[in-house]
Amino acid sequence: MASKLGQSLLTNATQKSNARTARISSWDQSGHNEDAFVVMPGETAVLADLEGPGAITHLWFVQTCRRVRGPGLIDPTKAGVAMMEVHNALGLNWEVNDPDYYRKVIIRMYWDDQETPSVIAPLGDFFCVGHSMAANFDSLPFTVSVKDSERLKYGGGAAFNCYLSMPFNKRARIEVENQNDVAYMQYYYIDYELYAEPLPKDTLYFHAYWHRENTTEGWGPDLQVNSLETQVPNLDGKENYVILETEGAGNYIGCNHSVAHFQETWWGEGDDMIFIDDDVWPPSLHGTGGEDYFSQGWGMQKNAFAFAGTIIHEEDVPGYQVSYRWHLADPVRFSKKIKVTLEHGHGNHLTEDWASTAYWYQTLPTPKFKILPVEQRIPRKPTMPTDGLFKPTVSKLNEQQQEMHKKQEERMEEFMKKRNEWLTRRAEDSRQRAIANVEFAKKIRKDFLEKQGK
Repeated sequence: MASKLGQSLLTNATQKSNARTARISSWDQSGHNEDAFVVMPGETAVLADLEGPGAITHLWFVQTCRRVRGPGLIDPTKAGVAMMEVHNALGLNWEVNDPDYYRKVIIRMYWDDQETPSVIAPLGDFFCVGHSMAANFDSLPFTVSVKDSERLKYGGGAAFNCYLSMPFNKRARIEVENQNDVAYMQYYYIDYELYAEPLPKDTLYFHAYWHRENTTEGWGPDLQVNSLETQVPNLDGKENYVILETEGAGNYIGCNHSVAHFQETWWGEGDDMIFIDDDVWPPSLHGTGGEDYFSQGWGMQKNAFAFAGTIIHEEDVPGYQVSYRWHLADPVRFSKKIKVTLEHGHGNHLTEDWASTAYWYQTLPTPKFKILPVEQRIPRKPTMPTDGLFKPTVSKLNEQQQEMHKKQEERMEEFMKKRNEWLTRRAEDSRQRAIANVEFAKKIRKDFLEKQGK
């Protein structure tokens, strides 16, 4: 009898599989180089609509959202790229990243014709960009790559990757909704496999959900962390921050966690508590501190490992911490329900701005989750005071200075007219590509099943 290799990440490629690999992407189907989708304000774009059975195996997303501050010298209708990567100091263009768009764009994923999304999160937070601030990190299921000039900037340009498997039996649909007041551009790959036979009945479906408490309701935010005065017992976990609460059967596989800390001490003294199925007290999993849950000790360190680590460290951005923990080697299994929680300070005494994205697999149907409106998703940011800045009254300037203001206004009006024409054309082209992508995916599936004799 022939030996058989075990199933693992490093042996999967050595074994023949009755599957077909394919990709849906934003590529310019005319053969030119306008490869980004343009998604207009208030618009929902369908990135993929696939028939199963199959599984998504990889997501790659690169995006930008620019606010124009002044008219450029380059005609936007003749630009070959989605944005100008020319320094504003050179006078050729004047545009800046929208600092909040990673929180203003929502990603949703639907499995098997459900009307309720199984994934709903701000685009950035889904890919572990906390506070809308891009930062490099490398883990097993997610990576983010940021060039140095964009690192730790709000809305900084970055490349996102996700390698988590997302199975579907009948259908998979992925969409993004632009809840901003300006257009944004989206490059993407969605790589997937098709299978000839239906998925096993015990297949669990991928889920992700973003949650924010701004702020947590601490009973003693003026008490120093780890002081004698904070030593109040927490014997029910009812006031803990909730990372995930869902019903069904499945496996919790982890989260990312963003903190804005106001006390200038330490945010992470709260215990993790995970209640499974019929747990009352104590929970099935009770930990000893925030950094302990994220697999660190004596505070958080500046590292990013396969299953746990830091994305943004509070020493690099004072008051900010973004961390992650993946339970891929040690999934937290539940049969009826699960509640994943974390104290905000020991006994929940700290008042802070916390947000998290939870990831898990579970049975369908998906419970209904609500997401905060866009104005309540905007991250906190330190601001530079503008009180006392001189603002000239144009009518009191000399004739030449007034003329320059007038020329700038006229040039801006003409520039924005051309730019909006360009965006409108590109957005319509993106809609047509999305329709063509659906037909392309159907053809791939039809050819594959015909070869299988289906």
